[in-house]
Amino acid sequence: MSVYRISYRYANSLFQLALEKNALKKFADDAELIHNTLVGSKELRSVLRNPVIKLKVKKDLLESLFKDRIGSDLSGFLNFIVEKNREEILTEIMYEFLNLRDRKEGIVRAKVYSADSLTDELKKELEGRLEKQTNKKVFPEYAVDQKLIGGFVVQINDTVMDASVKHQLELLRKKFSEDISVSKN
Repeated sequence: MSVYRISYRYANSLFQLALEKNALKKFADDAELIHNTLVGSKELRSVLRNPVIKLKVKKDLLESLFKDRIGSDLSGFLNFIVEKNREEILTEIMYEFLNLRDRKEGIVRAKVYSADSLTDELKKELEGRLEKQTNKKVFPEYAVDQKLIGGFVVQINDTVMDASVKHQLELLRKKFSEDISVSKN
């Protein structure tokens, strides 16, 4: 079974528990903390993925990292994941849980790459247009990519909207190449 399917099943179980307990916000806050901690620490991920390290050590490590920072339900869930030898996909489980929460709340996450930093006014306008286009609340993450020359690229899930100068130049180059090859025939 694929990592995605396994992580989705665990995430969905956790999500259903959060709904049953009417505590989705608390669970999501805890899941976000766990996810961000894992993403931010290559060493922690290495320890969790290391089969030589005993389960007790992994449990104790997670306990010490998140003690008094997450609720008892998530703490118990972490122990359960380690007992089932699924700690190596904990990052993916938390990611899938957060995706389930986003879908439930009508949220989409967008990555916006631009050649220069966008002004607050431009960000607000872009967010408004994206929300209108998707009919969902958009939470963008901005990054600068100078290779774009100008314009921007927006990625929402598997959809990419490329309004960059680099892309326009590539389209022109392709069009000219096609025109030249047609005229030679």
